[in-house]
Amino acid sequence: MAKTVFIVDDDPTQRRLIQAVLEREGFAVVLADGGVAALDRIASGLKPDVVILDLIMPGTSGLDVLKSLRGQGFSAPVIVLTATGGVDTVVQAMQAGAQDFFIKPASPDRIIVSIRNALQMGQLTAEVDRLKKHKGGQTTFADLVGASDAMNRVKALGERAARSSIPVLILGESGVGKELIARAVHGASDRAGKPFVAVNCGAIPENLVESILFGHEKGAFTGAHDKHSGKFLEASGGTLFLDEVGELPLDIQVKLLRALQEGEIDPVGSKRPVKVDVRIVSATNRNLTEQVQGGRFREDLYYRLNVFPIEAPSLRERRGDIPALVEAFIRRFNVEEGKRVIAATPQALALLEAFDWPGNVRQLENAVYRAIVLADASMLLPHDFPAISGLSAPMGVPDYAGVPQPAAEPVAESEEPDAPVRIMDAQGHLRTLEEIERDLIQLAIEIYAGHMTEVARRLGIGRSTLYRKVREQGLESMLGEAS
Repeated sequence: MAKTVFIVDDDPTQRRLIQAVLEREGFAVVLADGGVAALDRIASGLKPDVVILDLIMPGTSGLDVLKSLRGQGFSAPVIVLTATGGVDTVVQAMQAGAQDFFIKPASPDRIIVSIRNALQMGQLTAEVDRLKKHKGGQTTFADLVGASDAMNRVKALGERAARSSIPVLILGESGVGKELIARAVHGASDRAGKPFVAVNCGAIPENLVESILFGHEKGAFTGAHDKHSGKFLEASGGTLFLDEVGELPLDIQVKLLRALQEGEIDPVGSKRPVKVDVRIVSATNRNLTEQVQGGRFREDLYYRLNVFPIEAPSLRERRGDIPALVEAFIRRFNVEEGKRVIAATPQALALLEAFDWPGNVRQLENAVYRAIVLADASMLLPHDFPAISGLSAPMGVPDYAGVPQPAAEPVAESEEPDAPVRIMDAQGHLRTLEEIERDLIQLAIEIYAGHMTEVARRLGIGRSTLYRKVREQGLESMLGEAS
């Protein structure tokens, strides 16, 4: 999913120049010719990843636009343009919330570097906010990624359940994100900010389940050297999430039922019950009805837990959410791994959307993690997901433009390969330097698929010089073909 850059400038030439630079780098571009138009586009729902904002515009100035956006809570990074580099202008823009600035006219390299730095800072800020919400029990349904019909149903049901203390049972396959839904129920309730304690009932040794859930007194059994409060008391005032509740032993199910009915627990070795104020959210990937029929799960506990069921859809049922999930994982792993991957290519996204994902969102998350760690390009390509695509990274010429380059055909020893750039003309005379230079630039653009930074590096010239020569030689049409 390409990142969107919103260019706000009253100068049409500047808009077109910056647009051309950004689109060649794979960004989506939206344009506005003034401050009022920019504010209207944002108000109408436009959510750009970066804004490039001219400071000096007739009517509503760029500084006024910036102050208005920040006053509305607009958090995307803003890069300001200015025709003069006065210190006062820069200070005012930074104080108003600008991320960076550059003086017009700016080189393509300067623009791209500034945008990528702004994106990285935006990702870092978003990840810090996510972690703060996660740690503080403030995650809500607005933080759940996905806008498919299946996920919208989950969000609507979850928000209703959160407004009461009703027991919630989240059903779904392994890896669909049942704990995230439980955290959102907690964060959207009046218990937000209070403890959220998650317990994987299937991962606790059977002989320790009672002690871990309900606690124990000192000396209650061999090895109980200290008093242990247990998960119910840890979650007091907040929410206790019982993941894989169908794995609980039958004798523990009896004590859990009593805790739900009476609002009190019996720690191991305690002489009297202890009152607890805990909201229970449980989850399972098993069919509890079958377990009840088979005598492996208590029927009375089942009806106590299954008061408000929420079906968490598998990833196969919400394929349309895959691009948004991939974008969220790229943002997170960029921060964790110090990478600068912009997005996944359309080809890679199509591949991911066509896959069945038996491990659901958890499997997708791990696949993107591996791709981020191994990626060399700025975009994730199909070969970055070898377990899904069956492709390995191409050898030879690097994939600079996000399109795999064909391997060179072997040349038989008896054949003389044609020179890609001719030095002599048909009469055997040297061609002009201008003609040779034009063919060389054209060949380089073809070989490196229009990635102008690499073309300039291979030719040993600056990017601004390369763009000037492209214009002089009339090769602009090749850039559109390469992209």
